[in-house]
Amino acid sequence: MNLRRILFPIGIILLLISCKEPPIRPVIRLIPLPAQATDQPGIFAITASTKIEVSPENEPLQHIAGILSRHLEKNFGITNSIVSLGSGGRHSISLKIDSNLKLGKEDYHLTVLPEGVLIEATAPNGLYYGIQTLIQLMPSTPKKLTEVILPGVEINDTPRFAWRGLQLDVSRHFMPKEFIFKFLDEMSMHKFNTFQWHLADDQGWRIEIKKYPLLTESGSVRKKTMLGHVNNSAGTDTLSYGGFYTQNDVRDIVAYASERFITVVPAIEMPGHALAALAAYPELGCTVAPYEVATQWGIFNEIFCPGKEGTYTFLDDVITEMAGLFPGKYFNIGGADCPKERWENCTQCQVRMRNDSLNSTLDLNNYFIKRISKTLSSLGKERVAWDEILKDTTQTNAIVISWQNEDGSIAAAKRKIQTVVSPAKLCNLDQYQSNPKNEPLSVGGMLTLEQIYKFEPVPTTLSNKEARYIIGIQGNIWTQYMKTPVFVEYMTFPRAAALAEVAWSPKSARNYPWFKKRLLEQVKRYDAEKIIYCKAELKILSH
Repeated sequence: MNLRRILFPIGIILLLISCKEPPIRPVIRLIPLPAQATDQPGIFAITASTKIEVSPENEPLQHIAGILSRHLEKNFGITNSIVSLGSGGRHSISLKIDSNLKLGKEDYHLTVLPEGVLIEATAPNGLYYGIQTLIQLMPSTPKKLTEVILPGVEINDTPRFAWRGLQLDVSRHFMPKEFIFKFLDEMSMHKFNTFQWHLADDQGWRIEIKKYPLLTESGSVRKKTMLGHVNNSAGTDTLSYGGFYTQNDVRDIVAYASERFITVVPAIEMPGHALAALAAYPELGCTVAPYEVATQWGIFNEIFCPGKEGTYTFLDDVITEMAGLFPGKYFNIGGADCPKERWENCTQCQVRMRNDSLNSTLDLNNYFIKRISKTLSSLGKERVAWDEILKDTTQTNAIVISWQNEDGSIAAAKRKIQTVVSPAKLCNLDQYQSNPKNEPLSVGGMLTLEQIYKFEPVPTTLSNKEARYIIGIQGNIWTQYMKTPVFVEYMTFPRAAALAEVAWSPKSARNYPWFKKRLLEQVKRYDAEKIIYCKAELKILSH
């Protein structure tokens, strides 16, 4: 009788265990789509006993392992130990650098099997992107779990383009340092690797330059800001507006980006879009009239004077200070929107033209760009500029961002100039993303999710050899009408997800209906990370 009493509950327990349903295999919905993914049988369960294996002597790998560990703890309440490679036992997650693999520095190989997870790469960059993919294999909605189920899969991944960028304009509206950190996290989530930081324009100078303190004391502040569009009668507000980043802020942001394998490209417009600098140092302009930081949007005649030697001294000093803050090899000097009316009537500009045998103000502009380029070269920096510099047919050593139309990309590639494709109509995220009647005030135009996704950056007229000079794609966030970080996120997402897939995934793999289904899972991750996004097109996608 006693034996029956013991065996009966044991039998019930065994029966219940045998009837327990196996874990449901998750559906793989990744953005951006990997170059190659193959389903593997079975699943892998991450539990508190799962070890994350990594080389202990390698600080970047320790940091990458920490990102994975923090994600599991934050989202699922599972705490995992980080141990030396090879010491985690069975059912571990192994992060491995193998220089013998035939992979680029951003490539990775990820395998999920019932026995464990392995991410291999030749460089930390690749491991980092492998971790981002692994995180997307996990449940998209945070909840307390005892195990996180991953589907069996083998992924061999490589990005299509080397330059996968977003530009953020902080001149028109300043964005706090804490938001820049968040924005960089959002970029890395989508495998973007280039953050172009538009730090100075007519409406505000946003970076501390110790040799020229007036740039931030007065050049960072405008008296008021226009309301509505340029051509309406809304007028301006009456509020002083300003803000800037200290050099310590810049160092912190650059370091934060570097940990996420994002290169920060500083952007200072010249010789045009210079009103904020001229308001601080009026002697750099062509006229003696006082200047003030622009209170409206648009293009202004007041620009740097290339006839004065002091202009080059000033800009050389500024660039030299900034070069010490930005260890990346790129520096954007702008070159766009440069009306030359003042130069035509400036005595010193005319003297410069005669002395240097310059036949036109276009030649004078080219002379200016070459002087600045020499400074960059002496500091070990590569010049980045908008496609207006292609008007100088002698230009070759630059990275051109082609923003006007496809013609710039074609012209640059045919001249063997590295080109980032960024046409305003398809890459400027300040345009409406659905019916303007239902959207906040924006610059105008219309750029939908589908338009971005179906955009092909490589012009069909280029030969295969010429197409190699197309090195990437960049989305541009101009903030004339984006006053807050919330509005920046709203205008950026989910369109940046489409841009990310264009930049990363093989052209042959892109499929808009499948992207829409995957996006419905991606926005759950946005919700989890408190990323604001436009839901206008999601209402259509859910049907």
